[in-house]
Amino acid sequence: MDIVVFIFVGILLSFAVALLRRRLWAFHGQSPEDYEEGFPTFDVKQHLSGPMVCEGVIFGPLGRVTSSFVADFDISWDGDRGVMDEVFHYNDGSSQNRQWIITVGRNGHFTTEASDVPGGGKGVQSGSTVQMRYAIRLPDSAGGHVLSTVDWMYLTPDGAIMNRSQFRKFGFKVAELVATIRPKETS
Repeated sequence: MDIVVFIFVGILLSFAVALLRRRLWAFHGQSPEDYEEGFPTFDVKQHLSGPMVCEGVIFGPLGRVTSSFVADFDISWDGDRGVMDEVFHYNDGSSQNRQWIITVGRNGHFTTEASDVPGGGKGVQSGSTVQMRYAIRLPDSAGGHVLSTVDWMYLTPDGAIMNRSQFRKFGFKVAELVATIRPKETS
């Protein structure tokens, strides 16, 4: 009987440690306050503006690359309201269009809207970072699932943006995106 209790307590302790690790030290453990003093300061209206190019990879639930893409972004602002048109070209030959509406509020906070983001999203600028949280609906061809998303963008000293996003279903990570975003070179 004592061995069963010992095993049960061990399993509970292992689960608690894994949960704490994820909440406190892993990707989800980051908070905007961690980056308040970051330099350079990320301003979405300044650093997400005009024609931009985004290149990235998507990792599946087992940590292997499942897709790669190149995307063209065209971002315009009218006061505190921005429109970001995205055109993605994936390595399998498919493409996807999305339009984000970004509304900047007070104290670095903003909201987002997109047709595949039910309920919209919320974001915050903090130091050299931007964090966004939203639910995203996958296309019907990918099952139509709704995934919880945490999206972090990190501004580098040369103005490039590193983007890392994790997508979860029932709390389990099912995909991760890593990408760079930079102004498109004009000739």
